[in-house]
Amino acid sequence: MSADAVDDVGDDEAGGLARDLDVVERQLGRRPRAVRRVAHRCSCGLPDVVETAPRLEDGTPFPTLYYLTCPRATAAISRLEGAGVMREMTARLGEDPKLAAAYRAAHADYLARRDALGELQGDPGAGGMPDRVKCLHVLAAHSLAAGPGVNPFGDEALSAAGDWGARGPCVEPPPSPDEQKGAAG
Repeated sequence: MSADAVDDVGDDEAGGLARDLDVVERQLGRRPRAVRRVAHRCSCGLPDVVETAPRLEDGTPFPTLYYLTCPRATAAISRLEGAGVMREMTARLGEDPKLAAAYRAAHADYLARRDALGELQGDPGAGGMPDRVKCLHVLAAHSLAAGPGVNPFGDEALSAAGDWGARGPCVEPPPSPDEQKGAAG
């Protein structure tokens, strides 16, 4: 997966934010919470990772900074989890000091990115970082948002998952503002 351009949620000049949030709602089957921006786009062009605020609107801590939204991506990563990949990855942390150091650095990167938006008490991690692998979805989303070479296990999961966007969009996107104008005119 290539790291495509990210979009700031605050820039909604052409209705892009509303359209992206509609896509994410279709992907998740519910309205997303505390979305700040699209952090990565799938090869099909739709969002597949969103960046969320460290706290929900009601103030509840939400430590998951990057949220994988594409149902095909989620299914591919879930298959890896079901195959026991997380257990193997965690075991490798105890056997490979360089890998363990890279994973700790990934954790530090994740926390720094999240803390730049707002600190959470106790610095809760995500995905099991830095001592174990608990959620490949979080690690894959981090790799997509941060780019290759930041999270070694996220990169591995993405490589094993393949290109989920190759078959085209996972959901039918709502019409763009230009498409809506054309239909009305």
